Amino acid sequence: MIDLTKYNAVLEKNYIRKLGRVSQVVGLTVESIGPDVNIGQTCLIKANKYSDAVLSEVVGFKNNNILLMPLGDMSGIGPGNIIEAQEKPISIRVSERLLGRVLDGDVFAGEFVPGFDRSMVDGYAVRASDTFGCSDSIPAVLTLAGEVLMGQAARAALAPGTCVAVSTGGDLPEGADAVVMLEHIEDYKDGLIGIMSPAAPGNNIIFKGDDVSPGDKALTDGTVISPYDIGILSALGRSTINVRPRPVVGVISTGDELVSTTEIPGRGQIRDVNTPMLLALMEQFGAEAKNYGIVRDSESELTSAIALAGALCDVTLISGGSSAGTRDMTARVIGALGEILFHGIAMKPGKPTILGAIGSKPVFGLPGHPVAAWFVTELFVRPLIARLAGNVLKRRIVTARLSEAISSNHGRAEYIPVELSADNSGTPDREYISALPIKSKSGLISSLASADGYICIPRDVEGIARNMIVTVTLFT
Repeated sequence: MIDLTKYNAVLEKNYIRKLGRVSQVVGLTVESIGPDVNIGQTCLIKANKYSDAVLSEVVGFKNNNILLMPLGDMSGIGPGNIIEAQEKPISIRVSERLLGRVLDGDVFAGEFVPGFDRSMVDGYAVRASDTFGCSDSIPAVLTLAGEVLMGQAARAALAPGTCVAVSTGGDLPEGADAVVMLEHIEDYKDGLIGIMSPAAPGNNIIFKGDDVSPGDKALTDGTVISPYDIGILSALGRSTINVRPRPVVGVISTGDELVSTTEIPGRGQIRDVNTPMLLALMEQFGAEAKNYGIVRDSESELTSAIALAGALCDVTLISGGSSAGTRDMTARVIGALGEILFHGIAMKPGKPTILGAIGSKPVFGLPGHPVAAWFVTELFVRPLIARLAGNVLKRRIVTARLSEAISSNHGRAEYIPVELSADNSGTPDREYISALPIKSKSGLISSLASADGYICIPRDVEGIARNMIVTVTLFT
């Protein structure tokens, strides 16, 4: 069977030809048709991750396309559908860099966690019925039957009228159904323990399987791995899990005025802010970022850099060179290598943004100003990375009271960073969050450093009055 993991494969066209009861799909575009692809071979294709795989046979070639004859029902598979077979899960050790990776497949528990009844506190394991009705003045007096040491199993069952000393996390003897905290006992030093407070069954106990039991779904397919998830995997004894491949994103900065962050800029020069910022954002979004460095304002150099990144990466980001100046050539180069899907967005900041495609791979031309580049990346690139990574993007929002009026009559959606703080000016039964707009220019990155989130003023709104309630999208 053909290994489509080698190819960036997308159904470009969907020609239906009736061949008896079988339809034929033509147009599986690949980067190159390798020598291992021959007529008569088969592969599995899917409309999406939730659909059933359809076995298909290679029946011919046309230009850079493989002609496939599906050997099953092709309903739901059409133009632009990704060939899911290219997404090959990666097995990774839990002890390695797992944070932020996307889980491939559900994880089920194979054992009880915890595997025994445990004490939640330092104290004494008891039978709850032995403590009923006791108090400071009339303690329940129990015989101390021993101690359970940490890391060891209880040696014997707990008999009525006795208790056993346990530490937090310690094993409980059979028959014990409650733990009394040290603060509520008195040690008479003669092998007798006074219980000053009654305990109900289950008090201060984590029971076997309280966390998960065999067969429970511990983690769901598509989960973005968090520190808590790593803790769950460790508790389950999972040394490796399957995760989805990370999208590879190439980052290019353009401009004769740029110098590296380690250089001292001369007059007319600035340090390259966008490259390290975009590399960090891609890592935060769950992608693998590749740095293609600073490219000067040379059409041949830019063409080489974009072609290289486009061949090796799933997505290419080019910052700078997207406005309509005489030396701005990004759109021209993208158009020569592929096609321009749009040039310009009705938003502020970020108006000169470009979206193109080289083959089936997206290429973004981002504004050179850091704040504009950040907003375009957050609003357009981040959802794409989430989709390619196989997870659902979830943004956190809060409502807040705007502390200053904002005017906006640009005919574009305007995105404004805001700083949040407590606002006690509401009614006694309601406290508001205050959102302070951070007024800055798109080239000043410091406005983002002090912000907690951003608001959007729609393009058909001329501003927002002071004290209006606004929706704030948080940065994290």
